[in-house]
Amino acid sequence: MLEIQNLSVDYRGACVLRNVSFLVPAGQLVGIIGPNGAGKSTLVEAILNLVPVTQGVVRFKGLPLKRQLTQTAYVPQRSRIDWDYPVTVWNVVMMAQTVQTGLFKGFSRQARELARVALERVNMYELRDRPIGELSGGQQQRVFLARALAKEAELLIFDEPFTAVDRKTEDIIFDIFQELRSEGKTLLVINHDLGDSLAIYDQLLLINKHLIAHGTRQEVVTSDNLERAYGRGLARVFA
Repeated sequence: MLEIQNLSVDYRGACVLRNVSFLVPAGQLVGIIGPNGAGKSTLVEAILNLVPVTQGVVRFKGLPLKRQLTQTAYVPQRSRIDWDYPVTVWNVVMMAQTVQTGLFKGFSRQARELARVALERVNMYELRDRPIGELSGGQQQRVFLARALAKEAELLIFDEPFTAVDRKTEDIIFDIFQELRSEGKTLLVINHDLGDSLAIYDQLLLINKHLIAHGTRQEVVTSDNLERAYGRGLARVFA
């Protein structure tokens, strides 16, 4: 179980996130929604100890998550990745093993097998020697999904994985999310789309600097909740 208690983040004296609390049982796929600037990315970065928190507790399986980050995999927004960095598809996926093996140690046969299986799972093994910058947006996203798979993490967090990807990539991501959930993995996914794609999630978190609603799609995506998150005008569009 992932347990978040009273998580708050301030930046330069301004509130970015305030008193967010929720529980996620193992084997659940959770969507995080909210307007631009609501603190969605800050929330997952705070969970992963990537930004300083003002207060709050993050536990995974009853222990502080920051002590077991080897059990987590994180795929950030595509805009935060340097796609000009000279690295191949294969080496990107092998980076998943760096924490376990150390930066300057060789990779085991098992690590290489994990990378191979992960790339095959996202239909990218044939392009393993291709520089990452030469790929399409959808292919790039699949490579970073493969890196997350190769880590064999129990908690996987994705920041807008469906942005600017092709239909084939979208279908692959959806299928893999379903497989990971059936394996008992816990997944948090930031989603900017409020359409039919929300049907895949077991739970939704609707935030705008604080947690507005948490529950099933029917419980969260209501006119009242959307108005509180997006304002009256936008809520009418989404409702």
